[in-house]
Amino acid sequence: MINTRHALPSISYLALGDSYTIGEAVDSTQSWPLQLADTLREAYNLQVNKPTIIATTGWTTNQLQRGIEEAGLEEKYELISLLIGVNNQYQGYEFKQFEEEYETLIKWAIQQSVYGASGIFAVSIPNYGVTPFGQTRGEDAIRSDLLAYDAKAREICQRFDIPFFDITPLSELAKNNSELIAEDQLHPSGLQYAEWVRSFSSHVADLISVWPGYSR
Repeated sequence: MINTRHALPSISYLALGDSYTIGEAVDSTQSWPLQLADTLREAYNLQVNKPTIIATTGWTTNQLQRGIEEAGLEEKYELISLLIGVNNQYQGYEFKQFEEEYETLIKWAIQQSVYGASGIFAVSIPNYGVTPFGQTRGEDAIRSDLLAYDAKAREICQRFDIPFFDITPLSELAKNNSELIAEDQLHPSGLQYAEWVRSFSSHVADLISVWPGYSR
């Protein structure tokens, strides 16, 4: 737990991604970056600013790169998260393109974080194959593809000493629990996003605890 005996500096947070980051099909307040910021404030007494989100439904890795360029960010952020890749798989992009562009995004995030690699974390791609939509498109093939994407993303993150949080098993619980799926029958519900945050919020707090000016 973070030491709360003195006021801690506010934390700027940049969330990069696609539909999963903006919370497609749920209220924006239920997106996982906003739920994470709320949890860090409430459970760890960390002063986290409202997240800046660069994400759009349907974005692939190269579209996220363009979105970042077009955003024209002038400031650095303490905390940056990355969840991207599902649309590379869905649209049938070359796997090598994902690998190269994912690494480029990680390198960009390291340069854009006040604390370098110590300010970055990544999240695995949820398995949409278990959703009613995904089951019409081949559940087993989707799962196999996404596991390969996640394995490569994890490998890249490990190379740069960046935490990679695997929420895929949590996403697969939706196969037998409709409350974990949004009304569009494809995206996670706010409840599922809450489970993601519950699984890794303490690890994000630990990441923050080693920054200068923060202590346990």
